Amino acid sequence: MSLSVDVFLVGEDGRIRVLEVPDGCSDLAGFERWRTTVWGSQAVRSSGARFFPVLADGDLRVDADQVRAFRRECAVLRENLEEIVAGVEPGMAADRLRGQLPARLANIEDAARRAEEVGGGVLVW
Repeated sequence: MSLSVDVFLVGEDGRIRVLEVPDGCSDLAGFERWRTTVWGSQAVRSSGARFFPVLADGDLRVDADQVRAFRRECAVLRENLEEIVAGVEPGMAADRLRGQLPARLANIEDAARRAEEVGGGVLVW
């Protein structure tokens, strides 16, 4: 199974509506096991992340008023990709992770940018 990243809007009734992923975009946010081995890892937590570690225990919902802070957190993770790769679970192949992590983070960053444009939130699930 894989983690997905989507943009959502909240209706007047309080229910969320997940938007379609635009052509040319990807909703891949990593493998299910990345909840703990990457996004919830000590390496990510050590970077000061507060959003991504939530994935270790459940889905991550970033409401519209939090998207700007979430984008800043994504930027910090991007700046620290090598430290994150070096600090994840020893059983993971660093070369494979080094190849996959930037692309998955880019998908999440793209969804956050799209969410900000429409006044929506981001869901990683």
